[in-house]
Amino acid sequence: MTCSAFCELLYTVSVSFVTAGTCFLRAMCRLFLIEPVVALYTLPNMADELLMQQYIYRRIWTRETNSSYVGNETSSYCYQNHSDPVYMKQEVVQGLSSHFFMCMTLIQFLPNFIVSFILGSYSDQYGRRLTLLLPSIGALITSLSFLAMTYFSWPIYFLFIPIALSACFGGFATLFGGAFAYVADVSSSEHKNMRMALLDMIVGVMGGIGLITSGHLLNALNFNWLFLIASLINFANVMYIIFFLEESVQVSRNGQNKGSGCGKFREIFTGIINLYISSNFRNRVQLGLMLLAFSTYAFASFGSGGLFTLYELNAPLCWNAVLIGYGSATGLISFLTSFLGVTVFSRFLRDHFIVLIGILSFAGGMIMTIFAKTTLFMFLVRLVFLFAVMPLPVLRSMMSKLVSPQHQGVLFACVACLENLSATVSSIVFNTVYAATVQSFTGFSFLLGACLCLIPFCILCFFFWWKPQEESYTGLRTNESSS
Repeated sequence: MTCSAFCELLYTVSVSFVTAGTCFLRAMCRLFLIEPVVALYTLPNMADELLMQQYIYRRIWTRETNSSYVGNETSSYCYQNHSDPVYMKQEVVQGLSSHFFMCMTLIQFLPNFIVSFILGSYSDQYGRRLTLLLPSIGALITSLSFLAMTYFSWPIYFLFIPIALSACFGGFATLFGGAFAYVADVSSSEHKNMRMALLDMIVGVMGGIGLITSGHLLNALNFNWLFLIASLINFANVMYIIFFLEESVQVSRNGQNKGSGCGKFREIFTGIINLYISSNFRNRVQLGLMLLAFSTYAFASFGSGGLFTLYELNAPLCWNAVLIGYGSATGLISFLTSFLGVTVFSRFLRDHFIVLIGILSFAGGMIMTIFAKTTLFMFLVRLVFLFAVMPLPVLRSMMSKLVSPQHQGVLFACVACLENLSATVSSIVFNTVYAATVQSFTGFSFLLGACLCLIPFCILCFFFWWKPQEESYTGLRTNESSS
């Protein structure tokens, strides 16, 4: 074989390999699987949040008590003697930690709110992938900043800078708003309940895996290694979105390039207005009440649920990192049971009944938490929350059926913004209330969460009186089929 023939053969083989690789990547890109994005986003970020809370708690403890925090697999550094001077410092650490977590949430609120609103509306015209990619990049920035914080032992207030920066990429609400809109694009009306409940179940399962292993990994390794692992998982998620996830909204090249930036923003806000104008009066009222019920329930669940770590670190429970991980993971089983509940109940019950069952499950769990003074009882409390996650996906599905397919992104942008607003305001309110009542009535915040459930409960009962017959979404389903 001559040299020229060998070169020609080598060139042909190289071109074949490149072509095959390109075809393989294109084939892999044609995946309409949003579930891996949600899973890879939830796994590291649930663990990151729990680990960072414990890290900040230990740093504040060291600063306030002038002693190192001591905790291992079998014990926790927790004082229960009320006459002990260190017990009073422990209560001060509880209050300071609560306020610090509140400030972290508040810093993220405004950027997340604006980005969620704009990206959700933008996705109706220009695709959903951006609403998934940017929050994943923000999560990568956050995990890398946590790694730098623990490795270099920077002052904890330095965290506010990278947290504010990552919030400009969107956050949890932005990604999940885009994920639910993606599901609405690729699912029929009959399967929206199940697909949206499936996403919530993935949050619970993957979050549970992260939480239940975080305590053991923290004892075996340290904060540095855990935040490094979280950064690698977030990087893998970014790569999946870029190279493997298919766009669910077909966007023409001309449509993408047409118009200036101001024109695109005008288009986005016009879509927001059309969301309400295009519906009839009955649907507008229903949509408004459902948004109120959704935001109120999210306010109660996010606010009171975010206090469990502080409540478990405090006396008389005095949990360590392993018990906190087990407790959080046990609580996240409710995502799995709620998915099974939605799947089964949807065959026999109207959506309103499913939401009511979930509200009663959550309120009962909150009331039982007030009386949880032992480890066994605290674990039993989680069993009452078995169906507490059902209201959120079912309400999303109900709202999705009330608007046209062209406004799904706008709708879930509004839902994401309300969810973000509820989570932020509830964090401020419940952390402030907890810090003010931790010495007098520790369980008052949980009682407040249970009482707030009366608002969505009454709204759902009103729907029975105002519209007793089955939801008449047939017109919308016809529009979806034709589109």
